Amino acid sequence: MKRFSHIYVEKEVLPNPITQNILKKFPKSKVVLIDRYSEVFNRPNQNYLIQKERQNLILAQKRYDFIYKGSKLCEDFKNSNFYHTSNIFNCIYDCDYCYLQGMYPSGHLVIFVNIEDYFKEIDKLTQDQKVYLSISYETDLLALEYLTGFTKQWIEYAKGNKNLVIEIRTKSANFSSVEFIDIPSNVIFAWTLLPQPVIDKYEKLTPSLSKRIESIKRAISKGLKVRISIEPVMYIEGFEKIYKNFVEYVFSKIPKEGIQDVNIGAFRMVKEQAKKIEKLKEYSPIFCYDTVLKDGIFTYKEAEYFEEFVYREVIKYIEKEKVYVLNKLPSN
Repeated sequence: MKRFSHIYVEKEVLPNPITQNILKKFPKSKVVLIDRYSEVFNRPNQNYLIQKERQNLILAQKRYDFIYKGSKLCEDFKNSNFYHTSNIFNCIYDCDYCYLQGMYPSGHLVIFVNIEDYFKEIDKLTQDQKVYLSISYETDLLALEYLTGFTKQWIEYAKGNKNLVIEIRTKSANFSSVEFIDIPSNVIFAWTLLPQPVIDKYEKLTPSLSKRIESIKRAISKGLKVRISIEPVMYIEGFEKIYKNFVEYVFSKIPKEGIQDVNIGAFRMVKEQAKKIEKLKEYSPIFCYDTVLKDGIFTYKEAEYFEEFVYREVIKYIEKEKVYVLNKLPSN
């Protein structure tokens, strides 16, 4: 279990049962009471990288902006009402390509414990329309289940809201934490999978490809259909051979009958976030290959080729109708 030297707690949420449960897990951490999480999280001149290495925890109340329209940089899977939300800011993993480095001023982990207020806002949003909601874009919710229990609570909430489909995206190998509860069909688990050499190069602190696949197989054995997310497709020396072998390996281990769909998307982020990351990590491997700026989006010069190559490999094993490509779906 991750250790935190300091836990900052907003005074208002100190009595909250989730707050108390989390504090019990870290009896040796120093608890510092604060008025607002922004006092710590939004301070000027913070060093994101140092904070990420010595990550502390902030327990807070979310007061506004619970739900956001889905970004054009994200696959919507043909859902017109696509939104995202997050109970947690930042992640325990440390992927080189992660846009959170260029989005937040702090590397500390913020957990908003008032999950019931999220549910109230979603009740309003789904009152007269169907909504597709991603709940794990700004963290890895399943990886933090030992700490928060939020994944179980989202699943229970989804059972009672038939106008809602939620996607829980993860790199974790932690499906066992929710394996023995009833999971309805309007909850989609989406695993990010990349070749092991890419994981080794870009995805620090994350579980191995084989560990993720073990978790996927547990989900499928429970009767769930899972989403395979091959993104961001990252360039690496020997790209074609590595990704060809990777796709073959994935489909040799995961029965295609248990796969709901597959999405493929090359590395990309908005220009402002890329600039911040380049300033933080001048020698980051993500800046070592040919990149280009397209309509304010920083991506690989050959992004469409990378996506199409992976697509051609994937459709050898699964119907093309189940495969989504971010830039352009090939016509044949």
